[in-house]
Order: sequence, then C-alpha cells, then structure tokens
Amino acid sequence: MVEIKKIKKGNKEYFYLVHSFREGKSVKKKQIYLGDNIPKNIEKKKKEFIQEFYKNKYLDKLDEIKKKFNKEYIVMPTSARKKSRETFATRFTYNTQRIEGSTLSLKDTANLLERGITPSSKPINDVKEAEAHKKVFFEMLDYDKDLSLQIVLKWHKELINCTQPSIAGKIRNHNVLISQSKFKPPMHMELDFLLKEFFDWYKKEKNKIHPVELAALVHLKFVTIHPFTDGNGRISRLMMNFILKKFDFPLLDISYLKRNSYYNALERSQVKKEDSIFVQWFFRRYLDEYKDYYKKI
Repeated sequence: MVEIKKIKKGNKEYFYLVHSFREGKSVKKKQIYLGDNIPKNIEKKKKEFIQEFYKNKYLDKLDEIKKKFNKEYIVMPTSARKKSRETFATRFTYNTQRIEGSTLSLKDTANLLERGITPSSKPINDVKEAEAHKKVFFEMLDYDKDLSLQIVLKWHKELINCTQPSIAGKIRNHNVLISQSKFKPPMHMELDFLLKEFFDWYKKEKNKIHPVELAALVHLKFVTIHPFTDGNGRISRLMMNFILKKFDFPLLDISYLKRNSYYNALERSQVKKEDSIFVQWFFRRYLDEYKDYYKKI
C-alpha cells in the first residue's frame, strides 16, 4: 500500500511517498521524497513508484536464476542437455498449442514428437501444427541473428503453412476480433506503422531493459499488435523465448492450466494500456517456474 507521509520540521512541511511491505517475518518501508508540496500528478507518481519498486524487487532474483541455471547447465553431459531441450520442446509445444485450442494431450504430444507415434482419433491439423511448432522452436533456438520482421514472418509461415497456407507468413489485410476478450486489436490499415514502431522500439531498448522484462514486453506488444489472422499467441511466445535465449536466461513455458491468469494479465494490460500489469505477472510466473534457483527470504 502506498501512502503520503507528512513530516514537519520547524514551520515547514515535507511530503514523502511510503510503501510498506512484508519481507519474511518483518515489515519494511520504502519511501521517496516528493517535496514541500503534494504534486498535482500524485496518482501518476504513486503508480510509477510502486511499479519501479516491484520491478527492482524482482531483478536480483531473476539474475540469480540466470547465474545458477547456467552454472548447472554448463556441467551437464551433452546427452542430458539434448534430453532437456527435447523435454522442454515437448512441454512448450503442448502448452502453447493447447492454449490455442489443440486437442492433443501432453501424452499425445510426447508420443508424437519424441516417439513418432501419431495419436489416433485426434484432428490431423492438431498433429501437423504440433510437428511444425517443434521444428520452428528448434530453428528459433539455433537462430544466431537478431529479431526482425523477416524472421518472424518466416517462423509464422513455417508454423501454420501445413494447415492454413493462405495466411501463413502474411500480415492480415482485414480486421479481427478476439473471442471473449474486451480488447479490440488494431485495424489492418495500422499494422505497417505499428510493426515498424515495434521493431524501432526493440532496437532502441533491447540493451537498456532487463532481459526478462524485455521478453515480457516483446510478447505483450507483439500480440497486442495482432498482425496475423491466426497464430499471434504462438509466435509471441516463441519471440518471448528467443529473447530469453538471446540473453542466456532459461526459457519459460506458460502452462495451459494457468491460462486464465495469463489471459487476464494480457487483457488488463491491453485494455488499460499499462504494460506493467503483464510484466509483473510475467515476473511472478518466471520466479515460480524457477523458484529452486534463488534464495527465499
């Protein structure tokens, strides 16, 4: 909770923003000086203060995850690394496809991608897209250049060309709505400008923003632009993991079972136009996924 604190020194009054928070068994406080008057934009100041507080609260833990994960990964035998990649690819493919409506179970996906066993009585399109996703995922991992519209279009084409060739790798030329969402994607006439703006932002900010925050923002901003007729979520999650891989952070799998909190965080950020809502959700999800790699207080 953020409160305004007034301190009197002699005949003068001074104002501070104070945030009380629990750390372990104790309650601590963080404060910033406002001045000898309460600013007119105090609500904005409060919001910026709490956003910055929570961002900084997470960063040390995120960096500790990276350090310990990579220390462990370096000493892993080559065969164990390969197995770890395969296992993650299967789990990530299952969840990212399932979020978008695939009927394949985790067992179906593992049998298909790891053993070559095609599940019976499941839609062939779900099978084809799972196979395509795994292929694109490994291509993304091995891609050593930087993020660009060209590579994103290539990944999108390879992802859905097997099932929807007419829209694969193509920016939509029509307007769309998202089922059961309050957010309305941009009109198709805006897409060229928005995509240019996105990649300009990325080039400018990629080395200034913490990599885990950058991964969250790349995902949020791209899926909000919604440049494709279908496949926006899957491509955004691949882009998210490209950023994490690029900066040597462990990858993130967003679970189908936790999709409601994921959808809610995305939608609230999009509707309110507040990136911090999704970024904070992303930080918490990342810390929960890798909780064994940082010290708990």
